[in-house]
Amino acid sequence: MPEPRPKRRANKPPANSPAPTGRKTSAQGKAHRAAALGSRIPKNPSPARATQNAEATGLPPGWATTTLGEICAPSRARAHPQDEPDLPYVGLEHVESQTMRLLGRGKTSDLKSSSVRFSEGDVLYGKMRPYLNKVWLAEFDGLCSAEFLVFPKTEGLNSQLFAYRLNSDDFVKFANRQVSGDRPRVDFDKLASFPYPLAPTAEQDRIIAKLDAVLSRIAAGEAAAQRALKRLDSYRAAVLHAAVTGELTREWRKTHEPKETGAQLLKRLLDERRARWEEAELERFHAAGIIPNDDKWKERYPRPTKVDASKLPELPEGWTWISLDQLTIHLTSGSRDWTRYYGKGSGTFLMAQNIRKNGLDLSFRQAVDPPPGNRDCQRSQVAKGDILVTIVGANTGDVCVVPIELTEHYVCQSVALLRLATPSLSHFVWLYLASDQDGQKQWRMMTYGAGRPHLGFEHLRLTAIPVPPCIEQAAIVREVGQRLAAADRLSVTLNHQLAHARAARQAVMREAFAGRLVPQNPDDAQASEMLPRQSKDSSRAVTRSRSKSQNSPRRRRTEGLVFQP
Repeated sequence: MPEPRPKRRANKPPANSPAPTGRKTSAQGKAHRAAALGSRIPKNPSPARATQNAEATGLPPGWATTTLGEICAPSRARAHPQDEPDLPYVGLEHVESQTMRLLGRGKTSDLKSSSVRFSEGDVLYGKMRPYLNKVWLAEFDGLCSAEFLVFPKTEGLNSQLFAYRLNSDDFVKFANRQVSGDRPRVDFDKLASFPYPLAPTAEQDRIIAKLDAVLSRIAAGEAAAQRALKRLDSYRAAVLHAAVTGELTREWRKTHEPKETGAQLLKRLLDERRARWEEAELERFHAAGIIPNDDKWKERYPRPTKVDASKLPELPEGWTWISLDQLTIHLTSGSRDWTRYYGKGSGTFLMAQNIRKNGLDLSFRQAVDPPPGNRDCQRSQVAKGDILVTIVGANTGDVCVVPIELTEHYVCQSVALLRLATPSLSHFVWLYLASDQDGQKQWRMMTYGAGRPHLGFEHLRLTAIPVPPCIEQAAIVREVGQRLAAADRLSVTLNHQLAHARAARQAVMREAFAGRLVPQNPDDAQASEMLPRQSKDSSRAVTRSRSKSQNSPRRRRTEGLVFQP
């Protein structure tokens, strides 16, 4: 028989302690709040030690070395959108990555879940995917997504300078090291240990004045480069549209008369398509050891879908409208059950991210090792001149041409492979399909599925293509290639300028947080003297935000009924 467990004795209060009254004293309340805050707000180092640490790290006199968790804490003031329908809403999508710019705002009335309250001057930091570096200094009061950490204004801490600190490269790298997974999200507890060089309050203001002047000049250069890149995009679109409508070769045609009419060109292309089909059928018969006795097998020739040219724009002399189906002898997409073959082998599975508007991008490689003799290998193997189209997902409609022979490269199920009966047409057809005002416009009208866009094979077959005579095609492809190559060279230069501007921006901020951007003033109050006050301010901000949350009305849903406490 097991021994009886001894009874626990209740902890007796000291003999000189007052009798319990059921009510917490002021000191007990403060202790309880401090315990509730836990490790979120670490104890502040002594001012003398903070100053010594600053001197040891090479910071100027008057500065202090502290951490993010010692000078601030995020607000937790929640609000229900139904209770604040007139406030603006800021989501992660409204803050531009890297630049600290607000791209727009939403309506609180459109929200259903609770949000976080912020005030003008607060700093919003996107904790979801910290590599996106989404930081914004609030310019108005409102509600924001719970995916933001909201840092309230703190006495002795310049909010704008604080926002720049969170936007700096070393903080982004630090935050990225704290997370992992497909949807990384960083918590403040993991950010609290980040070192923060604290300048005297007056010097913080001087740093901001200097930063604003320098960064505004850098931003002006970035904006000019961005505008030039947008103009280049417009130029590319204009070149493609002029090419596939005949405008680009208007003068060329005056000295080069077509050798066949549009009707003759159409017939020749259709004859070539049938001849290629018959060749493929004979090869299949030969591989199977079959010798046809007559030509009845030719009756199985699949008749391609035609286009109604009467409803299409008029074309230059010698051109003709033709459906993509009339041009194609092979249309397929990749296997859906090859995932077990991923990650090994010498084969490459071409994914949607490989299909780019400016060509096939092989920088990303999904290795695949399908078993020998797999029937999908020959069907989905790409060849030089094939046209690849993304038919599923956000990039639906992206199209490119396979420029070279590639061995063991197969399309995935999200990419369609089109092989033309006349391979010499591939580059011109690609130009048309890539043109925003032409092929892309047709596909936008055909795409279905709001959440996950799709293009079906039937849509590809129905796509109408204008085809010029062969000699004019060659002239168009050559001229477009030269113009787009010049645009690409200028684009590389502009992107280098943007990269240089971003590097200059970070270099200036490094100088600012090292105390080398503006001169020090010996009359400024020591930053270490602000540390105890800042710790209290950050604690008060969290306590205030919690009290707001407790005082704000909450809705609880129980078995379909809504109760309003």
